Order: sequence, then structure tokens, then C-alpha cells
Amino acid sequence: MSVEKNTRKLDKGIVRDFSSRMSYASYLQLPTLLSAQQPVSRPEHHDELLFIIQHQTTELWLKLVLHELRSAAAWFRADDLGSALKGVARVKHIQKTLTEQWSVLATLTPTEYSQFRGFLGNASGFQSSQYRAVEFVLGNKNRRMLPVFESDPEAHSMLEEVLNAPSIYDEFLAYLARQGYDVPTSVLERDVTRAHEFCPELVPLFKHIYENAADNWAAYEACEELVDLEDNFQLWRFRHLRTVQRTIGMKSGTGGSSGAAFLQKALELTFFPELFAVRTEIGQ
Repeated sequence: MSVEKNTRKLDKGIVRDFSSRMSYASYLQLPTLLSAQQPVSRPEHHDELLFIIQHQTTELWLKLVLHELRSAAAWFRADDLGSALKGVARVKHIQKTLTEQWSVLATLTPTEYSQFRGFLGNASGFQSSQYRAVEFVLGNKNRRMLPVFESDPEAHSMLEEVLNAPSIYDEFLAYLARQGYDVPTSVLERDVTRAHEFCPELVPLFKHIYENAADNWAAYEACEELVDLEDNFQLWRFRHLRTVQRTIGMKSGTGGSSGAAFLQKALELTFFPELFAVRTEIGQ
């Protein structure tokens, strides 16, 4: 089919009548989705739409990340390593998108943001229940975060559920134990409602896996996938910190946190510390 006058003809088979058919817009509920951006600044500030869409799209991606991580944990529990790693691999791609997304928000200058920031009140990304849930699933459990969500029973219940469930790392270590690896009993029986802390007894196990990768390829590959996952998450945290510093400097956060200083501390948190500690031991 040729193009005439720089105009493309439509194929005869293209469906045009959607009076009794599902359309693209109805399937995706676009009227609802595209009407969910409601700026609160008065007069409405031009850049508030960017701020809203940035955070809404982040929440959509976090919903998928949480879905994939919880499924991956279940697949580890079912000894289905292939499906678990497929889920982790998908999350890694989402993480890259989320990290790149900060560059869009970084186009918001300090002057522009200051002109509508006051209208946000105490609304803050600190209150993202999905972000907290992702941290919990990865192992950074912190029960003291829950009171922030008491006014939202659904979010609070979801976080309670994730808090009380084994993290993806707990499930991976239990998987290794079932495969015959010498995982310490103290690790397998730990209180899963608390953050995972560095366990030096795990390092020799990972040293054995890494130094004998050919004989332990499945476990070795899984270890590296988890390392990628943490690396990507830390990159996201760093870009978040730098974007906040670029936009509001060292001001306190709208939710009452110390802002950039609070985010800086997050870079000291870790999900899989033994997988990084073992690198010092390999070859020695």
C-alpha cells in the first residue's frame, strides 16, 4: 500500500465500531486513568502535572514489582528456580525504567517546585505503602513504619501481611537448604518480621558456590541475579537522593522526614549482605 500526499490509508479490516466491542480505552480504563491527575495548586501550576504523573507512574511500576517479587518468593518456596529468576529478571528491567525516570523529574527546577510545594501539605513519597512493601519483600523489614499507614486500613493490612511473610532472601536461603546446602539453622528459623542482618556463617556457603560455580551453576546464577537486584535498588535510591538534593537541597520533607539526610541513610541499608561480603573472601 503506497502513501499519497503523506497520508496513510487505513486497512479495510480495521475495526471501527466499538458500540458492542471492548476497545483499547475501555480495556485499560483510560477515562479513569487519565482523569486521576488532579493538581491542587491554585492557580494551577504548569509543572504540577509532571510531579503527579511522575509519582503515579512510579506507583504503577511498584505495583508490578511487588507482584513479581511476591510471585518469585512463592516460586522459590515451590523449588521452581527458573520461574523465580524470570520474575527477578523482569523486576530488574522495571528498576532500570524507574531509575531513568528520575531524569524527567530532575527537569523541575527548585524555583518551579517551590511555587506549588506548599500545596502538597504533608503528602510525601515517604507514605508510599507499595514502596515500603517492596522493601519488606526484599528483607528491609521495619515494623515502626506501620503507624504511618494506620489511617489506610487496606495499605496497613497489606504491609502487615508482607511484614509477617518470609522475604525473597529468606525463601532463597530455604531453597538452598532443601537443595542440600549447609544453611545455618539460625537463619532458617529466624524471626522473619525483623530485618535480615549480616550472618557471617553464610559467607563460607556462598564462597563455596562462587568458587565452584560450574558445579553449582543454578545457585550461582541465582546469587548473581539477587546481587543485580540490590545494585539496581541502590542506584534507584541514589538517584532519588540526588534528585531531592537538586530540587529542594537540604530542606525537610513534606512528610516530616529530614529529607535528603533521611534518604542518605537508606544507602546504608542492605538486602543481601553476605552476597557482597563473599567477594572479599573469594580467592583467599
